[in-house]
Amino acid sequence: MPGRRWCALGADPSASAGGDGRSGAAGSALRTLDSLAVKRSGTKDGYARDRFGSAWADTDGNGCGTRDDILKRDLRDTAFRDAKQCVVVSGTLPKDPYTGKSLRYQRGRSTVDIDHVVALSDAWQTGARQWAGRKRVALANDPLNLIAVEASANRSKSDGDAGDWLPPSAGYRCTYVARQVAVKKKYGLWVTRAEKDAMAKVLNSCPRQALPSGGRRRRRRRASRRSSRRQAGDGTDGPGPESRAARSGPGAVGRPAPRPSGGIAGRAASVSWSAASSGRPACRCPGRPRRRVPWRWAARRRRRPRWRWRPGRSSRRSRCRSCRR
Repeated sequence: MPGRRWCALGADPSASAGGDGRSGAAGSALRTLDSLAVKRSGTKDGYARDRFGSAWADTDGNGCGTRDDILKRDLRDTAFRDAKQCVVVSGTLPKDPYTGKSLRYQRGRSTVDIDHVVALSDAWQTGARQWAGRKRVALANDPLNLIAVEASANRSKSDGDAGDWLPPSAGYRCTYVARQVAVKKKYGLWVTRAEKDAMAKVLNSCPRQALPSGGRRRRRRRASRRSSRRQAGDGTDGPGPESRAARSGPGAVGRPAPRPSGGIAGRAASVSWSAASSGRPACRCPGRPRRRVPWRWAARRRRRPRWRWRPGRSSRRSRCRSCRR
């Protein structure tokens, strides 16, 4: 019987990676950990920081580097270099996640670093080596993978995974490991057996620890721009009938008049309607590009073939009715 087999092996079919029978709630970090692939660590050959793009690139298009974006998010009482409020020159980290200390940030001589929760070297060895450059840049600048921490704790971590290093502050370990699981799940990175066992040991003490959210600020801004465009009509939740009529009228800016009906006059008007609606020339007959063919008659006279451009069988000078002038 299958049940007897499990008893004989001394294992439980519902056991998690930690081996204590808890698999975690749906959507929890412990449940997500079970879905990560387990493989051996890859080679570190070829790794360099610039393989993940230039340091602290502006990937979200707000005009500020990623480092300053994270400092603005995590620090309090921040001061900026200019009115643009982009370069953070000072601030306070109320509680360092790794040590629990309160730290003062001063640009140029600070004890605050920006740490990659999943180190870039670890990511290189667990799948990022085969990625395209754009995906590596996204990982290196994803706010989900970045936090402001004490510099000495960040350097003691180096490029270790959860099997090599955990934060000294025991109260933050569940959040730290859940963040690593979220990053590895989001980007499809695998874990080693020792790393997964260490993660499961931490998460078994907090089986309901949820996965953190983050790294989607650009998508939210686009959604907010769409909602603001919808509300631009009459100040309500959507454009009113008056604004819709004004935008669809014959004199509306940016919108053409309704398409004319059939008939000879309708076909003539349809050409101008298509030009007004698309902003392109009215005649858009499908055709092949012009082809280059030798001019044999010229070759006989001058002993060397001359070339001329000759339209294809159905070029833009085709027999389309709307194109005849």
